[in-house]
Amino acid sequence: MKNLIRRLGDEVGISLIDMIASCAVIATIGGMAVPQLVSTVDLMRLGMSVRDVERELQFARLKAVSTNRPMRVRFDCPSAGKVRVVEVIGTSTRPDANDADSVLNRCSETTYPYNPTGADQSRLTRPNNDGPVRTLYSGTTFTAKQTLEFWPNGTVHNACQNNCDAGPVQIGTVTLTMSRKSKTKNITVNGFGKILMDR
Repeated sequence: MKNLIRRLGDEVGISLIDMIASCAVIATIGGMAVPQLVSTVDLMRLGMSVRDVERELQFARLKAVSTNRPMRVRFDCPSAGKVRVVEVIGTSTRPDANDADSVLNRCSETTYPYNPTGADQSRLTRPNNDGPVRTLYSGTTFTAKQTLEFWPNGTVHNACQNNCDAGPVQIGTVTLTMSRKSKTKNITVNGFGKILMDR
């Protein structure tokens, strides 16, 4: 009996073959799980970027109504993967050249600073209501976009530079894409300013 107990005590542990087999099983399961995990993280980043853009659109609409000033949402401004809400400097009868989409410094926070407190509301120092530059999550880009302009009555229009009396947009769409798997989500804005996101 003592020999049996001593022999059982000597054989406690795992062999090298058992350890290699366990590592192989863990590596196989990990190899199957990593692509799914990466795909899930990509979808989460895309969803968060869509929500960020939707918030910027809502901010532009609310700011236009509360300040009685047209607000414009510019995409890929000042560079790819960024979005900024800017106050329209000109008027419908006298558009300002800096409001054109081709003017990239309009998105510069150095040239046109963000005024978070809203303290400066002087008509002489416009713009006073520009938002900060927002950056999308890495790997997320705009694949379809149009500059949208929210008017003080809450409606949304195509950005006007020459024909500013045009009616509201019927449907404006912004499409975001996750570059790795080409997954896309849309944000749709109708002429009355209603904003809808893909779920």
